[in-house]
Amino acid sequence: MSPKLMPQAGLALFLKDTRSPNRPVVFTNGCFDLLHVGHVRYLTAARRLGGLLVVGLNSDDSVRRIKGPLRPIIGQAERAEVLCGLACVDFVTIFDEPDPLALIQAIQPDILVKGADWALQDIIGADAVISRGGRVERISIVPGASTSEIIERIIERYARR
Repeated sequence: MSPKLMPQAGLALFLKDTRSPNRPVVFTNGCFDLLHVGHVRYLTAARRLGGLLVVGLNSDDSVRRIKGPLRPIIGQAERAEVLCGLACVDFVTIFDEPDPLALIQAIQPDILVKGADWALQDIIGADAVISRGGRVERISIVPGASTSEIIERIIERYARR
C-alpha cells in the first residue's frame, strides 16, 4: 500500500498539523475509473494551483450509486493505486458517501477544484471552502476524454465485429 493512500481521519489530522499558507491544500474528487488523458491533464492542472493535491476517490459502492450497477470497471484498490502512482497526486483518500461534503469539511482545503463542466452553484463543498477564505477553481475538460465516452467507443467497435 502506498503511503499516499490515507484514511480520512488520518489525512485530516496530518493536514491540520502540516498546513501552511505557503503550501495551500488543493482538493478534488471523482471516480477515476479507467484513468485517461483527461484525468491526467486535470489532476496535473489541479496540482499546479497549490502546495499539495488531495484526491477524494469514490468507493466502489459510491460509484455504483452514481454511475449504475455496471460501474466501476476497475475496483477502488486498483484505482487508488493508479492515482497514488501519479507524481502530481500527493494524497488519496477513499470516501463512501454519495458526495464529498463531509470529506471537504474534514480536510478543509484551501482550493477546491472541479471540471469546468460544473457550474459553481452545483459544486458540492464550494460554500464551505469559500466561507473559510478559500477558493473554487474550475479546470477545462478534454473533449472526448471521459470514461463513459471511452466505454461507448469500445462497445461500438466491438459491436461492429
